[in-house]
Amino acid sequence: MSAAPFVIERTFNASAETIWQAITDKNKMKHWYFDIAEFRPEVGFEFQFTAENKNVKYVHLCKITDVIAGKKLRYSWAYEGYPGKSYVTFELFPEGDQTRLKLTHEGLETFPAHIADFAKENFAAGWTMIIGTNLQQFVEA
Repeated sequence: MSAAPFVIERTFNASAETIWQAITDKNKMKHWYFDIAEFRPEVGFEFQFTAENKNVKYVHLCKITDVIAGKKLRYSWAYEGYPGKSYVTFELFPEGDQTRLKLTHEGLETFPAHIADFAKENFAAGWTMIIGTNLQQFVEA
């Protein structure tokens, strides 16, 4: 039985196209997400980035699994040197002049439970800041 995924939804004062560009263009991603060397929204494309917490560096290994241009982006999310694999899905829903973004991060329970950085509440806090603050400020600027 898998645990419930982490889900966050936010509605932005921005078009779906603006948000799609923000989540798929590496030059825009570095302003609100991570600085990723190369990124293409194509199924099978692999990318990685490093994030640090309390002097521990985590290399994130990701592979795009699903793309519906302007609507949906899904990729696997794993860590170099650690067991487990999760999936992150961005879904965009135009609502008049605004766009609702739904982010789902599933499979968090596959990561080592004894490592605090992999706790669901840490992902919740991270995504809430990334989506609810960083991305919002970027696309609404």
